[in-house]
Amino acid sequence: MTPSSAAAAVNWDALAQSFGAIEVIREPNLLEKLSKDYYYFSPVLQEQLAHHRADLGVRPTTEAEVLKVAKLCVEARVPVTVRGAGTGNYGQCIPLIGGVVVDLSKMSAVKQVEPGVAWVEPGAKLAAIDKVTRELGWELRMYPSTYRTATIGGFIGGGSGGIGSITYGQLRDRGNLNAVRVVTLEDTPRILELRGDDVQKVNHAYGTNGIITELEIPLGPAYPWAEVIVVFDDFMTAAHFGQALGESDGLIKKLISIMAWPIPSYFVALQPYLPAGQAAALLMIAEPSLELFRELVREFGGTVTYQKSAQEAGKGAPLAEFTWNHTTLHARSADSSLTYLQTIFPYDVDLKGIEHFYQHFGDEVLMHLEYLRMGGKVCPAALQIVRYSTEARLNDIIRYHEDNGALIANPHTYILEDGGMKLVDPVQVAFKANVDPYGLLNPGKMRGWLEREGA
Repeated sequence: MTPSSAAAAVNWDALAQSFGAIEVIREPNLLEKLSKDYYYFSPVLQEQLAHHRADLGVRPTTEAEVLKVAKLCVEARVPVTVRGAGTGNYGQCIPLIGGVVVDLSKMSAVKQVEPGVAWVEPGAKLAAIDKVTRELGWELRMYPSTYRTATIGGFIGGGSGGIGSITYGQLRDRGNLNAVRVVTLEDTPRILELRGDDVQKVNHAYGTNGIITELEIPLGPAYPWAEVIVVFDDFMTAAHFGQALGESDGLIKKLISIMAWPIPSYFVALQPYLPAGQAAALLMIAEPSLELFRELVREFGGTVTYQKSAQEAGKGAPLAEFTWNHTTLHARSADSSLTYLQTIFPYDVDLKGIEHFYQHFGDEVLMHLEYLRMGGKVCPAALQIVRYSTEARLNDIIRYHEDNGALIANPHTYILEDGGMKLVDPVQVAFKANVDPYGLLNPGKMRGWLEREGA
């Protein structure tokens, strides 16, 4: 029996009662909210996913309650979709065939912090973790622009990098996740602890390979981060500045975000600092590095229009909330027809590829770069803003990038592999076969599993 046919036959009243003291959600509006993320950033996904919703929601508060939920859902052969804060953009937590959505937001404890490491529950918000760890001189190595609302479990399950990746690379890089505890969906669910390279079995797997109940995460030394905006007369000068700053190993930074005009015009709250027609660099620089950072700005002919000390930056909306995919959010607030791409360019210190795409697409694909480390090298990734016309044209744009050496992590698909590195990960598929033999966890999202079922 498939998860979809089992879900159609289940007695939802009886299942709801069987959860006992565990909070159950059945109110339609709340179920709708718990069944959605920011998938509507993509007009393609908006059409595909708008009508999907879970049949039931549960909010466990302990690992023992997660075990109970897992056992009852396996017995009923009910699909299970795990949810953090729902801040993702690809439909990762949208249940394709109904079933039970497991909201882990109440499992939010920061259980223990030691120098360089923390043990946390999956529902802990990233900003809340930092609030605890910074008191001891440590902080999260990286986080998405949804830092104030996203959960650590959701970030590990669906994220890949973010603010901090210019120093620490991406989540998949060895050393950026120490260990996870997961509950399996077998006839007798187990608690497994995955350590070392085994964490990759669930890292960025969209919750298809177990329910995360605890994580051991490495931390970085906490710095006082100043926020800075630098503007430039042209985009390519700004891009070369970003590359030079990324490669200035003695300057400590957490964010290098470069936007071509007119993207800065979408940032309403920052308009006094963003002159018309100029490219902008939105940056987080450690305060001890600011003096020599200004030398680099002068070298590239930039102008500092905005600077907040670390203390001032702690008040109000952080500058990071105008970068990474918050950039798309602000753009869509101005024009809801806009969408985006996610692109990784081959390493090229001269940025010739970026210049080519920037010139080739002009105003149709607006360049937005985020600098990170890949394999020890500073590389700009892009979250370009796209003026959407049709799905066919969007696919043409994607194809042109790929034909010219760029890798597109397609944000217009909910399939795990197609939205990332394109390749099926046999280790993740084999692990799923072991811990989720009935394919109940987030069904329909893992291409490797779908191909296995069709074989």
